[in-house]
Amino acid sequence: MRLIIAMMKHETNTYSPVPTPLDVFARGTPRVPEGDEVAPAFKGTNSAIAAFLDLAEAEDAEIVTPIAAGAWPSGPVHDDAYEYMTGKILDAVKAGADGILLDLHGAMVTQSLEDGEGALLKRIREIAPDMPIGVALDMHTNLYPEIADNVTVLAGYQTYPHIDSYDTGMRAGKAAIAAIKGEVRPALAWGQKPMLPHVMRQGTDDFPNKELQAMTKRMEAEGALTATLFVGFPHADISQAGLSAVVVTDGDQAQAAAWRDELLNFAWEHRQKFVYEIEPLQESLARAKSMTADGPIVLLDHYDNAASGGTMDCMAVLKGIINAGLEDVAAFAVRDEAAAAELHAAGEGTKVTISLGGKRDMPGIGLKGKPLEVTGHVAKLSDGLYRNAGPAGTGMLMDMGPTAVLDTGKVQIIITTKNQEPNDLNCMRSLGIEPTEKRYLMLKSRIHYRAGFRKIAGATIECAGEGVCTSDYDAIEFKHVRRPIYPLDDI
Repeated sequence: MRLIIAMMKHETNTYSPVPTPLDVFARGTPRVPEGDEVAPAFKGTNSAIAAFLDLAEAEDAEIVTPIAAGAWPSGPVHDDAYEYMTGKILDAVKAGADGILLDLHGAMVTQSLEDGEGALLKRIREIAPDMPIGVALDMHTNLYPEIADNVTVLAGYQTYPHIDSYDTGMRAGKAAIAAIKGEVRPALAWGQKPMLPHVMRQGTDDFPNKELQAMTKRMEAEGALTATLFVGFPHADISQAGLSAVVVTDGDQAQAAAWRDELLNFAWEHRQKFVYEIEPLQESLARAKSMTADGPIVLLDHYDNAASGGTMDCMAVLKGIINAGLEDVAAFAVRDEAAAAELHAAGEGTKVTISLGGKRDMPGIGLKGKPLEVTGHVAKLSDGLYRNAGPAGTGMLMDMGPTAVLDTGKVQIIITTKNQEPNDLNCMRSLGIEPTEKRYLMLKSRIHYRAGFRKIAGATIECAGEGVCTSDYDAIEFKHVRRPIYPLDDI
């Protein structure tokens, strides 16, 4: 058996000014891994591509790994980067194989395409119309017909924060390999509801997504090859953004459709529970200042989140924390290449005053960058490399770029040169900060912080700041999303 195994992952925030050229798809490596570089980079990690590699080895298959590319969410993928990545995959398909296993995201928008994954799958089908295609997708997939109509099997994450990446690869890969061997005849049913669930209401610890994901697991226990409920990614102004479901059975199209409808109808019935209620920032910080907790109080700067395409240099929440006089704070993180370089040039122990953040305007939502003047001493300098302890992306190499810690006396501010989601305690521990010993942790995160930080948090306060990951739909101009759609429209 000859198997093509590849990865091409990006969640695109169409409002984000952060560019997405090819080089950002190489995280912690000199270039995007290709060929023999892929397996050493991903074997043993909590990733779908690692599961694919393990399954292929168990089958004693010949393995072809054209590329394994993954970037943090940001603006639309540059067309030349997309053509390079897809070209590597398509060239492998042209060379022939018994099947292909793809670790994709499901919400990739390019400078020219609303649906990067669907366009790739359609081109694969044109080359190899009968080749079994197994795909692992993120829960934030915005499902287009070109995705569903061109795969043999697909499976999406069932957890948010996403700690089941490897398991999802196993679900998709096992079913696809069974199809390659002729052991199953996949029948796929998919559908959508006109809903744009707020990201802050999508966590799988919370109703109704907790119940929906339990339903998908029950369906698989009852015989579905895979069952997936996608909450969608609402910060993509594209026609098919929103909630969808896919169920794959062994030859039973009617059962697949019935289970699909069960998922979609439950989500629609409880659509109001996916709507996020916003608390003004000053009220949130006042609560934080008066609160006592058995563990660090997490302050979520969720409007400016790396894992949703934020610039990571919006200063509203950090400024509020400083002005409110909060003490013993660790803040992760501000992305500011110029400030990080300035601190590296100054050296550890030096006292400096810098203009921090606010370097990027956000024309997609009509905001200008607002830098903040900060004085402190350089407490730590780092190359920004560390590995996740887990459970999110266990063993994955993280790359913050040259990084510095600026200590104001009350707030330790981590300053990076690349985007990085704070989903793992090692993002702080690698810099000499023990998060369990802080009174407050400011995290530019939405739900993913729960993977690493929720277990140590005494309390969590959601802080409505500024940024392209805003939870205020009134601040976003939707031009291309299909209408009517809830909650933009009262349906």
